[in-house]
Amino acid sequence: MRKTNRNKRRMTPPKGPTGAIVAIVILAVALLGLYFAIEYNRDSQEVSYATFLDLVEQDQVKTIRASGQDLYGVLNDGSRFTTVIASTDAVWEVLRDHNVDMILDSPSSQFSLWYLALLLSLLFMVWMGWMFLRQLRGGGGSGGGGGGPGNIFSMGKSKAKMFLPSEIKESFESVAGAEEAKEDLKDIIDFLKDPKKFEEIGAEVTRGILLIGEPGNGKTLLARAVAGEANCPFFTISGSDFIEVFVGVGASRVRDLFNQARAHAPAIIFIDEIDAVGRHRGKGTGGGHDEREQTLNQLLTEMDGFKVHDKPVIIIAATNRPDVLDKALLRPGRFDRTVNVPYPDLISREEILKLHAKGVKISPDVDMEKIARGTPGFSGASLKNLINEAAIHASKQDKKIVDVDDFEEARDKILLGKASKTIRLTEEDRKITAYHEAGHALVRLMRPKTSDPLHKVTIVPRGKALGVTAWLPEREKYNETEHELYTSILSALGGRVAEEIACDAITTGAYSDFQAANDIAYRMVCFYGMSPLGPVIYQLNDYGQRWYSEDTSKKIDEQIRVLLDRAHNETKEILVSNRDKLNKLADALLDKETMYAKEIYPLLGIEPRQEHSLS
Repeated sequence: MRKTNRNKRRMTPPKGPTGAIVAIVILAVALLGLYFAIEYNRDSQEVSYATFLDLVEQDQVKTIRASGQDLYGVLNDGSRFTTVIASTDAVWEVLRDHNVDMILDSPSSQFSLWYLALLLSLLFMVWMGWMFLRQLRGGGGSGGGGGGPGNIFSMGKSKAKMFLPSEIKESFESVAGAEEAKEDLKDIIDFLKDPKKFEEIGAEVTRGILLIGEPGNGKTLLARAVAGEANCPFFTISGSDFIEVFVGVGASRVRDLFNQARAHAPAIIFIDEIDAVGRHRGKGTGGGHDEREQTLNQLLTEMDGFKVHDKPVIIIAATNRPDVLDKALLRPGRFDRTVNVPYPDLISREEILKLHAKGVKISPDVDMEKIARGTPGFSGASLKNLINEAAIHASKQDKKIVDVDDFEEARDKILLGKASKTIRLTEEDRKITAYHEAGHALVRLMRPKTSDPLHKVTIVPRGKALGVTAWLPEREKYNETEHELYTSILSALGGRVAEEIACDAITTGAYSDFQAANDIAYRMVCFYGMSPLGPVIYQLNDYGQRWYSEDTSKKIDEQIRVLLDRAHNETKEILVSNRDKLNKLADALLDKETMYAKEIYPLLGIEPRQEHSLS
């Protein structure tokens, strides 16, 4: 005899839209029954039996509805009343003699009218209670797991995502540049692979690492690469995921996170944006005992408890605000190793560009070294975006490969904004813009030893700028001389001075140039000791107040004004003495709109510097 197994189906409450519709229907019917029950007896006046008989004798009663000894009536004027009558046939005779319409209900029908709403409401509450208890047991939500969003008891569970070694594809080969950071992290990898090697010699490897760097520089990627190199589980969570409005939830999530990590040790915990939970204590609400501070206290306790566990758990945190972190987080034994992840330098930028260029069809004429040189201050994420924007531009032009022009457009779009197609400049505006940009460029060309090489000049509007003068650095700069800073001021003022000389007019277009010139002059006087005031730093305190005297403040203003006035006069001398070159460059810009350095040098009869065009 052959047996067949049948799948037993368990009664479950309807889910999704069906469950919602059922709940709405039950509630609507309950409310409707309650409404009719209330509406029927609204404004009803209770009268005595004798008064009721008088009203009948006076022919004022229109209709009555009787249920047992309870009587509900309506008078001729529409008002309602209730009374209790004696169970005698004489009452019915009187009502019949005065032509009163009578409706007789059984007690059960009246019971239904009054208690239907109560019954349906009770059913609705039972259904909701069933759903609530099911949620408490972890049966609700998707998956019904302890971390499900509908499980109230899972509120204290960690929201961290766990990646097994097989799921982590990153390694140090996936991280271009950041050589110093990778060198600092190799100790952690060795420790995770073979902790006994360190224990035998008596060495204690740090268990907490703090990655510091601006957004987009690869802190998360480095943490995943460490897990990939060490071939161990990786738990990742944001600092804000610990915090809830309910007191104690954050601390519970911290405990749960570390318990999970220890169960899978050796493992790595990565906390992104740790400043969300690790800020200085004593500045929160509730007298310094708010939820965030309790979460931080629990985190400190868990980090101290590392040593009592045999298998290692490494915690890596990332932030771009190390100044706001609580000092207890940074003491030895917790985050006692700080790894800086700075903006990539020239060599690193070239490596990052080559890494992200894989899989993108790029012309052999594109020199990644020149593109890297033209993108100082770009983060790793920005360089990836540059490759992507160039590829998008090439596809829009129906090109098969990405060429230099696409990279030019992508970089200008990122730095300055998209070229405007709606701005229509008058000939006078174009002339002023051409002389303005020619003034910027000519000043730098006349001071080649203290200036970066010219790249291009354009009067095509981009973003908020009507024109742009761009130059490329010859090398990565870590210091700037006083002469280089002064040349930057001269170049910034060159646009306004050119307007004064050639157009006999001044415009508002020099506003951003003045901001740049004033900022450089302020730093030279107040921070760099490049003025008669000497090597003293004049800066504001944490509350935006100056700590120096009013007299010193006046001297600072005077020195900045003297510096800018001298720069203005020297800029004017340069442009007046080279007026023919200024006119040639402005006229060429009016004709071509965009000119590169390789065109400008022969036009002005200036000896070319090293080729700095991307082409």
